[in-house]
Amino acid sequence: MGRGVLWVLGLAALGVVLLQFWFLAHIVWWKTQPVQSTAFMRAQLKVLQQTHPKARITHEWVPYDRISVHLKRAVIAAEDARFNTHEGVDWEAIERAWERNQKNGKVLQGGSTITMQLAKNLFLSGERSYLRKAQEVVITWMLEVVLDKRRILEIYLNVAEWGVGIFGCEAGAHRHYRSTAARLGPAEAARMAAMLPRPRFYDRNPQAAVLSQRAAIIQRWMGAVQVP
Repeated sequence: MGRGVLWVLGLAALGVVLLQFWFLAHIVWWKTQPVQSTAFMRAQLKVLQQTHPKARITHEWVPYDRISVHLKRAVIAAEDARFNTHEGVDWEAIERAWERNQKNGKVLQGGSTITMQLAKNLFLSGERSYLRKAQEVVITWMLEVVLDKRRILEIYLNVAEWGVGIFGCEAGAHRHYRSTAARLGPAEAARMAAMLPRPRFYDRNPQAAVLSQRAAIIQRWMGAVQVP
């Protein structure tokens, strides 16, 4: 192998290492500071501005104590039942999702935890590749090491998408209930959690039968959930 190739490989490796430190620095900063923008927010804003150049996203950060406990329970019940006990990656959930997808011949479940979804939303593009998935796992590990479960859930609820250009539970509560995140009741929280897999679709189709059905199931699960 020539020296030129070695130099290229060395520079590429250095770039990867520096990128990890860049991710880590942001996570350390967000340990105490609110997240005002994410890679996913910026990507969606670009999409909106392709048809409406003056489009803006709606997002307002609220602290953990100003988020309804019902919404915290509903989101954990809907998105990641083992959130309080896993270390970022729920290998059992991934295995179950893989088996179900193989059985049905298409992707029905992803097995991503709340922490993995947060890693993707904060930093990564929407492309699907093994390299991107590996980076997602590394960022997930960083989040779990630097932040506690309470902070991870707080950030996730504040950056999750809840409609077209709607990000965070405060903006979501206002959009769908003309209320605040703090005042959401059990039924409202369950319905908002049910929107998470397809928030833009349900924003445009709020009367979809599957949304009400999923919300009812989530509401039954919520009582058994412990929040961090």
